[in-house]
Amino acid sequence: MPIRADQVERYVRDLAEQLGPGAVLPGERELAHSCGVSRMTVRRALDELEERRVVERRHGAGTFVRRPAAAQPLMATSFHEDMRRRGFAPASSLVDTGTQRASAGLAAQLEIAEGDPVLVVRRLRLADADPIALETLHVPVDRTPGLAGEDLADGSYYAVLRERFGRRVASGRQTVSPVVPPTADTDLLGVPTGTAVFRFVRISRDHHGDVVELVDALYRADRYLIEVDILPPSEGKR
Repeated sequence: MPIRADQVERYVRDLAEQLGPGAVLPGERELAHSCGVSRMTVRRALDELEERRVVERRHGAGTFVRRPAAAQPLMATSFHEDMRRRGFAPASSLVDTGTQRASAGLAAQLEIAEGDPVLVVRRLRLADADPIALETLHVPVDRTPGLAGEDLADGSYYAVLRERFGRRVASGRQTVSPVVPPTADTDLLGVPTGTAVFRFVRISRDHHGDVVELVDALYRADRYLIEVDILPPSEGKR
């Protein structure tokens, strides 16, 4: 009886589990020989597995076992806390940092006066040593005196905010949208030019109600999932 594409799928799934995330799979010709099928059948099986996010194809490099995506619930947690909770080893790499005067628009978002100093920190966020996000953090200097970008090179801003300044992030508002970033950003994220990513823009407040951050971050859509709990409406809002 001829081997079907779904049987090839199961074979490749089993092989992917044995090899582990990030491993390169045998080429189409080798898989076809191992399964005793045509390359067309293998290609159909790989198409389906790519659609199901089991494998990923990289032009000129081959087919790889897809790494698991980091799931992100929409709650006030730091990147480091969230990655550890998801079983990943978090890290950050400082891209650049500096202080600028707040424009009218930025001042309105941070609820400070136009021209007030703002610390800007741009970091590449890593999960298990792989780039997952490119984050630009804006912090009102007057609310975190003495804070420098280097203090956040490989640590949690929320932890520094809590331990050094006695401020705890209590609430925030975040928007998520798809964008195609410039090549300089996709290069840092390790994805091809023209790849769509998630853009997270978040404004967070501490327990006093003060705005303590504006974050504008780009997250790889192939490594990140967004979790949302769906709750029934209350009786009065049906």
